[in-house]
Amino acid sequence: MRSPLARQVPAAAAPDLLKVFIEQQEYRTAEMFMAALDARPFGKSGVKVTSVGLGGEGVLRTSGRDAEAAAVIREALSQGITFFDSAKAYAGSEGYYGAVWSEDPDARGGIFQASKSARRDQAGAELDLADTLATMGIETLDLWQIHDIRSFSEIRRIEAPDGALNAFLEARDTGLVRFIGVSGHHDPDVLTHAVEVWPVDAVMMPANPVEAALSGGFLDTALPAAEALGIAVIGMKVLGAGYYIAPDAGISPDRLIRFALGQEIAVAIVGCSTPGHLRVLADAGREGALPPDEVEEVVDLFRPAARQLAYYRGAV
Repeated sequence: MRSPLARQVPAAAAPDLLKVFIEQQEYRTAEMFMAALDARPFGKSGVKVTSVGLGGEGVLRTSGRDAEAAAVIREALSQGITFFDSAKAYAGSEGYYGAVWSEDPDARGGIFQASKSARRDQAGAELDLADTLATMGIETLDLWQIHDIRSFSEIRRIEAPDGALNAFLEARDTGLVRFIGVSGHHDPDVLTHAVEVWPVDAVMMPANPVEAALSGGFLDTALPAAEALGIAVIGMKVLGAGYYIAPDAGISPDRLIRFALGQEIAVAIVGCSTPGHLRVLADAGREGALPPDEVEEVVDLFRPAARQLAYYRGAV
């Protein structure tokens, strides 16, 4: 039987199905809005973060949309979210955060700020960190991640005597960053190597039904490796950039977020473009993980088209 999700993933941005979903659903009941978000251990760090976090995509991966970005960040704060993601490569995201923290320095003290560097050499990574701290107007970053590793040739460059890994280790040793991590969505074997070999505190990887449907995916290679070492797992690609939302098949944004929360992760992050998107994320966090039978039902819907839908991978 053909999966209702079997369709070509377009190169252009997905339609704003989140907006449609928000208009169709009644969120923010008094009971749900007042409920606190669950906090989960961030690996073995001793820190806890909310189960859902604001991703660095969406409006944060733009330039010149300061008011819109600030509205999303402030909505995340009002919803009680504590995990905030960013990256040097994400257009104006670090500057958007910096503008909010400069206006409200007390808010910065209560959250967990993450960012990333895609530089593979030590000197370049050090320059990135200095710029990140200056742009955000902060003295210390909670989590600094080696961004988007894709190949073993990159691994070798990062591990070289003048590679980026040394910059990350020194930044943690000197207190410029509290924790270090790595992110990847291209090759599970490459990311698993980093998890098993590098002394990182966190790893960011896809956490969605596509990965659960694929044999040898991130959820059954890199995730258990991280769990065995007490490394915090950050789930990304939760909505598949919006491509996975299929209302006719019963696949809504909140169901995908709750699917991710059913995995062994510390936090699921989603990029948001409006405060309404953020409220969907927070409400899904309050509802919590899908029950196991629903998890299996969702995976079964994705299974026939999983290879096609793993758009963020290389060859699958």
